[in-house]
Amino acid sequence: MLVVDADSHWSEPADMFTSRAPEAYRDRVPHVEDIDGQAHWVFEGNSVGFFAAGAVIAKDGTKSEDAQVLHTWTTEDVHAGAYDPKVRLEVLDETGIDHQVIFPSTIGLGGQGLSQAGDPELQRMAVEIYNDAMAEIQAESGNRLLPMPLMPAYSVEECVREATRVAGLGLRGVNMTSDPQDLGAPDLASHEWDPFWEVCADLELPVHFHIGASVTAMTFYGNYAWPSQKESTKLAIGGTLLFIGNARVVTNLILSGVFDRYPALQTVSVESGVGWIPFILEALDYEMNENAKADLAALSKPPSEYFKSNIYATFWFENNRNRLPELIDSVGADRILFETDFPHPTCLYPNPLDSVKTKMATLPQETQAKIYGENARRLYKL
Repeated sequence: MLVVDADSHWSEPADMFTSRAPEAYRDRVPHVEDIDGQAHWVFEGNSVGFFAAGAVIAKDGTKSEDAQVLHTWTTEDVHAGAYDPKVRLEVLDETGIDHQVIFPSTIGLGGQGLSQAGDPELQRMAVEIYNDAMAEIQAESGNRLLPMPLMPAYSVEECVREATRVAGLGLRGVNMTSDPQDLGAPDLASHEWDPFWEVCADLELPVHFHIGASVTAMTFYGNYAWPSQKESTKLAIGGTLLFIGNARVVTNLILSGVFDRYPALQTVSVESGVGWIPFILEALDYEMNENAKADLAALSKPPSEYFKSNIYATFWFENNRNRLPELIDSVGADRILFETDFPHPTCLYPNPLDSVKTKMATLPQETQAKIYGENARRLYKL
């Protein structure tokens, strides 16, 4: 059975940008500096986020339960598969995974850190450096590793240009921040984004919205936890509510009308889990019927129906209660992808397939095949 891991992460090396930038720009592109005892990504003189490996899998393969390692471990401390593509392929072989989709870590889960320099040309350079590196990794892996390229979300025009460029490099989708209005662009419900949706639909580039992919609304810890909570508990609270946070992205996309204007457009709600989806879709239908009948009539179908045609979600940890049958009834078996989240705190490493085997076994073999890999095979043209 084909297995595709639809969400994992890189630990970006400190010299990722400086090693590739022209010499005159090496002190301006993202690089690492110490600020008050914590390493930060600094871009054009401004901190755009803390720097660390962002991983909890140690060099020896054990998994740390200490939340602080997310901020303190570097590539010297973590499993080499977190940052070395060749070792990552070995991890895939060890865990029974054929292909793996990969997202950033501390540079911004939606790449939002690369759109905060204030200099459009410098931002373009940083985005292109990152995306060119991802294209090389994909090619050298024989398309087993599928890193998602980042979009210059500060500009609709730049996003159109870069989406076209990365499609030419053979990359299989794009990774977008959920709140480009924080970066000086319109919000994603604005029709000003239609040229971007159009090019992504035409070039068959699924648009990915990873949890936490925002400067303000859905940051990694955010303001979810009350200040007196322990640090480890804050991580658990933030992680829990980040999952639900992508309900905001899904509902806004559906009600923006973008899927009526571009019915071929495909989107992915990444690392958000699946248990909340049936309830949110039911609530969305109810609320629109109660409060926005005219707006509801302007849509071509009920809000809940758009998931079946335009949205995917990723499943990995929800094992205490098997919500997969309920989700399949709600959105269909064709809209669910499998993920592991390696090497982040909730990852299924070292035995991802064993960890979901019992729950998946309750589904028909054909449905299992779709979730494990066939849906991803179609989406990513594998």
